[in-house]
Amino acid sequence: MRALRILLIFVVVLGGLFVIADRVAVNFAEDEVADRLKSTENLSSAPDVSIKGFPFLTQVVGGSLDDVEVGIEDYQAATGDGGRTIRIDDLQADMKGVEFSGDYSSATATTATGTATIAYDELLKTAKVEPTQIAPGVTANVVGLSDGGNGKIKVAVEATVLGTRLPEPVAVLSTVTVVDGDTVRVKADGLPKFAGVNLAENRVRTITDFQQKIDGLPGGIKLDRVQAAPDGVEISVKGSDVRLAG
Repeated sequence: MRALRILLIFVVVLGGLFVIADRVAVNFAEDEVADRLKSTENLSSAPDVSIKGFPFLTQVVGGSLDDVEVGIEDYQAATGDGGRTIRIDDLQADMKGVEFSGDYSSATATTATGTATIAYDELLKTAKVEPTQIAPGVTANVVGLSDGGNGKIKVAVEATVLGTRLPEPVAVLSTVTVVDGDTVRVKADGLPKFAGVNLAENRVRTITDFQQKIDGLPGGIKLDRVQAAPDGVEISVKGSDVRLAG
């Protein structure tokens, strides 16, 4: 019995040491992946990286991680417009089946899904905020974006008719969609009238409708779906063969 107790104690101690070693190893790997991502994506700070699954060391031996979660608080995405960027807030990505090299210099996920938010003030930079002539004696411009409810964006359009600015912006409910996996498009559901003036649809839509290309998301992930929300446009992203590093 005494020998059995000693054996059980030995097994428990070894198990405890294995768990400690496993957690130390996973923390080291998370830091390494975070540093690689910071360098690869030119981030201002290291992202949050969480490697799921236990034990970690057996995943390392197999050369593949089951599940890696990455969080980037503030990501400056390219827009394809002369170096201008757009801020993507709270980008959370869940990477599945991550194959990696022994020194973590390269890592690629089989699939990835995630979420993020584009604040309305960021998306507003794409719209025509400077007064633009849309008919003789009529100018208009977008002065604000907000949540219109039911997944719609409310676009506030200010207009000046024959030199007189209308007392209140005209609210236009718009649908927001993803085009070609890299562009957010805002399109008015109906056309506004300014002081009862009927204007050509194509001229009005030069103000109410706009789109923003979002290029170069981390690892090559793409936009999937978008929806208006209280704090901005919520986006879903997805991808395959997504590069985390290397």
